[in-house]
Amino acid sequence: MNPHESVQLDRTLTYRLHLLNKLTDQQSQRSYLDKVGLSMSDGRCLTTVGTFEPLSVNDLARRSNLNKGQASRAAQALVDLGLILKSDLPDDGRGVVLTLTSAGRRYWKKAMRMVQDRNDTIFGCLDAQEVAQLSHMLDRLIAHNRPVLAPAPD
Repeated sequence: MNPHESVQLDRTLTYRLHLLNKLTDQQSQRSYLDKVGLSMSDGRCLTTVGTFEPLSVNDLARRSNLNKGQASRAAQALVDLGLILKSDLPDDGRGVVLTLTSAGRRYWKKAMRMVQDRNDTIFGCLDAQEVAQLSHMLDRLIAHNRPVLAPAPD
C-alpha cells in the first residue's frame, strides 16, 4: 500500500487554511468595498501602511503578503486617491517611504473597524479561550515554518 493513500487531502492543514482563506476573502472583498470604498488589495495595503508606517514598498509587500509589483500598484492607487503620501528616502534616491495622509488616517480607522468586525465574525464560533489557543498555535506554526519556507532574500 502506498503510504500516501492514507492522507485525506481535505483534512490537511494547507487544504483547510486555503479553504478558510477563500471563504473569508469573499466576504472581506465585499466588506472593503461596501464599508471602506476600496478594493481588498488597496484596503489591505492601507491597513498595513497605517499600522506599520513608515514603510518602503518592499516592507509593504512583505507585511501585506503581496509581491513587490502588487504592493507598488496598490500604493500608487492609494497615492492617487490622496490616502498615502509617497516621499523620497533621504539616504536613497531610488527608494520611497509610505505614510498615511490625514484622509488616509480616516479611511484607515474605518478599515480597521471593518477588519475587527470581520475577525470577530470569523472567530464567532469559538470562545475566548479557543481563540487564544488558536492564536498561540498559529504563532508557533508561523515561527516554526518561517526559517524553513521563507523566500531567499533579493
